[in-house]
Amino acid sequence: MLYGFGLAGISPWSLLIILVIVVVIFGTKRLRNAGGDLGGAVKNFKDSMKTGENEAKSTKNATKEAIVDAKDDVIDAVSKVKESTKS
Repeated sequence: MLYGFGLAGISPWSLLIILVIVVVIFGTKRLRNAGGDLGGAVKNFKDSMKTGENEAKSTKNATKEAIVDAKDDVIDAVSKVKESTKS
């Protein structure tokens, strides 16, 4: 017998027998539903990842804007202090 074919030495015939047993035990309808549920879960996960990335980008942009605004406020305050000390 040749080893190395299939997964970890399992022959394609063994995999086929396992697949038939799984179909007999669970039935095609239940397997189809499980496949649909798995697909839906993967889709929801991808959507959540995109939403999370978008939120992270918007938070990052808002933080940058807040830093720029804070710098502008500091510059204005320093210039006011300099003007008040000149008089």
